[in-house]
Amino acid sequence: MDIVVTLQDGDSVTVAAPISVREALDRLLSNKQKKRTIAARANGQSVDLSRMLTGDTTLEPVLIETEEGLDILRHSAAHVMAQAVRDIFGPEVKVAIGPAIENGFYYDFLRNEPFSPEDFDRIEQRMLEIAEARQPFVRSELPGEEAVALFERQGEKYKVELIRDLGAETVSLYQIGDFTDLCRGPHLPDTSLVKAFKLLRVAGAYWRGDEKNDVLQRIYGTAFFDAKALNKYLHDLEEAKKRDHRKLGRELELFTIQDHIGPGLILWQPKGALLRRLIEDYWKDEHYRHDYELLYTPHIARQDLWKTSGHLDFYSENMYSAMDIDEVKYQLKPMNCPFHIGVYGSRKRSYREFPLRWCELGTVYRYERAGALHGLLRVRGFTQDDAHIFCRPDQLEEEIFNILNLNLHILQNFGFSEYDIYLSTRPEKYVGSDENWQRATEALKLALEKKGLTFMVDPGEGVFYGPKIDIKIKDVLGRAWQCSTIQVDFNLPERFEMSYIGADNTEHQPIMIHRALMGSLERFIGVLIEHYAGAFPLWFAPVQARILNITDDQADYCEQIYAQMRKAGVRIEKDLRNEKLNYKIREAQLAKIPYMLIIGDKEKETGSVTVRLRDGKNLPPIPVDEFIRKVADECRTGRGI
Repeated sequence: MDIVVTLQDGDSVTVAAPISVREALDRLLSNKQKKRTIAARANGQSVDLSRMLTGDTTLEPVLIETEEGLDILRHSAAHVMAQAVRDIFGPEVKVAIGPAIENGFYYDFLRNEPFSPEDFDRIEQRMLEIAEARQPFVRSELPGEEAVALFERQGEKYKVELIRDLGAETVSLYQIGDFTDLCRGPHLPDTSLVKAFKLLRVAGAYWRGDEKNDVLQRIYGTAFFDAKALNKYLHDLEEAKKRDHRKLGRELELFTIQDHIGPGLILWQPKGALLRRLIEDYWKDEHYRHDYELLYTPHIARQDLWKTSGHLDFYSENMYSAMDIDEVKYQLKPMNCPFHIGVYGSRKRSYREFPLRWCELGTVYRYERAGALHGLLRVRGFTQDDAHIFCRPDQLEEEIFNILNLNLHILQNFGFSEYDIYLSTRPEKYVGSDENWQRATEALKLALEKKGLTFMVDPGEGVFYGPKIDIKIKDVLGRAWQCSTIQVDFNLPERFEMSYIGADNTEHQPIMIHRALMGSLERFIGVLIEHYAGAFPLWFAPVQARILNITDDQADYCEQIYAQMRKAGVRIEKDLRNEKLNYKIREAQLAKIPYMLIIGDKEKETGSVTVRLRDGKNLPPIPVDEFIRKVADECRTGRGI
């Protein structure tokens, strides 16, 4: 029987069926394309090159330079690692699951002994041997019960549990060498491409994420198609370790977390508190310039408020337990929204007042499992840079555009100019009319297009109460961090029966926009620490300069200019210890202070300072007043003024 195989670009060929994907693509692709193809999408489904075609098919080759191609490589590398572990340690090691993940892969094992660094060396060596053997990935299908019997004979209880939970009539298996695994695929044609890889670390993991189940050992690794990409990734990993905000936060005395006070609860030390204040002051100033009004709201509220808002129905697992106050239940707030609605409801509103732009640096409390806590990035109490805009339908598009303008302006001033932007549309379950959803989604889309921003659409990934824009900022290492979100909400205005008097003198429901630019101050500061490796730009560096004297003879002059600069608003420290100058310079550099002011007899006589930058460069001596002006000018530029 003849079938027609068509490429997405329209090229087609008529062939006799059955025929493998590889054979079909051989007739349609150039030699260069064939060498870069490792799998394909057949009528939209990802398949191996060995998959047989029996009917008309549209094929799209999966190339090694694509994200999908890299995922397939890493998934295949996980299987190769599992085979190596079984080859070395024998069948007493039980295998669980081994998917590709962002930037790599992992596989979970049950083993009595912990894996050691020496074990990693042996596993990697065996993986290379498997790669050099060019073992094919062989796909097969078995009836579910036969697959259960196969894995029961091998003593692989986790595979048996997975198959039984699937409840499928048939399941697919993949075999390389003597190792057979339950897997949907697709995989590489053979193991020869699994050469540029590295095993990274081992961690504990509960089977299926349930702490009541077995504790497994999860080996993490990564893989690339070439050694150059692998080496770059490993270099970036080492750089990320140096930039770890938990390490730098401790070394620079910015914040501390102490178990006896509570995991996930941040104590800001003086320098960290000053850093936070500088960011907060800038945030408030920018919002005032963009016609926002500041609110302050309580940290707790009656439990009934959270019933009305729906948080108790949809979010209770992330909220802390209720407390009884005067025989009434109260709860810590997980969000600020209901309080802003309370301000709105304090009196009748007219269409002439809109838009209302209210912002708050509001501290909220959300339960995070202890294992998920991570420095400033995942905490249990944090401050959102929150805002809610209430507007009429005809104002929605302009308000979204204004939010984007402010958002990018602030992010760019903090040094972030690359983003991944997502527009998430209506999910299956939602509240509000189709007309409102269409209007809101279109407003978000048009604002992004008007701003000239590239974005991806996530169909069906909006929240139940409205569509949203998510912005992930990219740091100096190219890592993406979720920070900004803009959400249209049809739910809360209805739940709280919000209204305003329109031009027609009747009641209408306002549109509500939730908006956070930094996400939370804690998370944003954590990202800033890693982005700048603690060497902050002058305008928000908690210490801008440190005075260093050469001998005790200059101590009085140092005290004099210290007072002068502090009075002028320079964030200044002094180190007048009887230590060698080079030692004091080194300490200031480790503290990542932008400017060191060297004071010797010459500077004392001329009323000047010699400026040394933290990168080791020296500037010519300048008068004290001129240095103060230099700092002020640089700060104004940094703040975008």
